[in-house]
Amino acid sequence: MAEQRVLITGAAGIVGTLMRPRLARSGRVLRLLDLAPLRPSGPGEEIVTGSVTDPRIMAEACRDVDALIHLGGISREDGWERIVEVNIGGTQTVLEAARVAGVSRVVLASSNHAVGFRRIGAAGPEGLPSDSSPRPDTYYGVSKAAVEALGSLYHSRFGMDVTCLRIGSCFERPADTRQLSLWLSPDDCARLLEACLATSEPNYRVLWAVSANTRGVVSLRAAEAIGYRSHDDAERYAAELPPGEPGECIGGAFCETPLGQRNPL
Repeated sequence: MAEQRVLITGAAGIVGTLMRPRLARSGRVLRLLDLAPLRPSGPGEEIVTGSVTDPRIMAEACRDVDALIHLGGISREDGWERIVEVNIGGTQTVLEAARVAGVSRVVLASSNHAVGFRRIGAAGPEGLPSDSSPRPDTYYGVSKAAVEALGSLYHSRFGMDVTCLRIGSCFERPADTRQLSLWLSPDDCARLLEACLATSEPNYRVLWAVSANTRGVVSLRAAEAIGYRSHDDAERYAAELPPGEPGECIGGAFCETPLGQRNPL
């Protein structure tokens, strides 16, 4: 059986670093791309240094690739010009390179901030559906809504299998009360990515990427429909966190901070 080659952009970032060992397996080659230096590759890894905004770099990176996980980009609020250049323009560059190279399956990192101004609880007991229309809370959130739109275009026009993941907070453990609702454990993130890579028919999907948290405020129904099963729950860390309130909206404090103030996401 031929090896599966998976390109991961943003491989030196927080989520990319967490996924690198978790997605490694026999019969799979991980091609890891980032602007930041990556340590020398081990067995089953290929290293590419460059930007997602560089068409030449992306064309080379997509060669002989079976699937693409696009995590690269600015991962926090920034100036509008930079957000547009890297997150929106970079995603279009990535998708176009994938299309030309014949990459048929793409997973795009979206964010809860694409729907940050959606009110918690407004969608009923199952939580906010994964395909709720955008209500971004930052320029960063606007860029993630645009990423989803680009994914929709490349599926509908070119037949590419595209899954957009509205990631909550993917860290080793939740950092505050808000993350008790939106935490995605690294192991669950890998489980969800494996489900995305194994889907049988080309489609366009927007899924919530969170664990099955006791205080969950979003629906996992669509993710579970493609085989995702969460094994983790942020509640086990609740006693270790300082008291606080999650806020009225999905975006929490980012719905209260003036747009010009650049808080990390």
